[in-house]
Amino acid sequence: MNHVVLIGRLTKDPELRYIPESQNAVATFTVAVDRPFSKDKQADFIRVTVFGKPAENCERFLAKGKLVGVQGRIQTGSYKNKDGATVYTTDVIAERVEFLEWGEKGSGGSGSGFDREDPKGSLGIPEGFQALEDDDDIPF
Repeated sequence: MNHVVLIGRLTKDPELRYIPESQNAVATFTVAVDRPFSKDKQADFIRVTVFGKPAENCERFLAKGKLVGVQGRIQTGSYKNKDGATVYTTDVIAERVEFLEWGEKGSGGSGSGFDREDPKGSLGIPEGFQALEDDDDIPF
């Protein structure tokens, strides 16, 4: 089983690019996750990669300092740098990203308002599911 759940704050704005062959969107960003019980207020800085429409939404709505929840899997890799040395990488490939603080980029606030186009904040809901209006919609 390879499953990761993180909550933290972005260290800078997400970077969005498109894969040339397929034109699929790819966003990358780093999340600072506080270490529990750390006397020195330490954090881990974890690189996250998101694909497709969620990647475009991350680039649109997330900004440095915003609180985000990420659910996904760990992926390791390596590459040769310009000096020929092998560099090892560890990334979280996000399957779901929850915007825990909302607002347009540059709107100034990190409040919990909702996007006009997505008033229920359902951008993080997987395909085939729908948001519940309230607890009365739960069938049990």
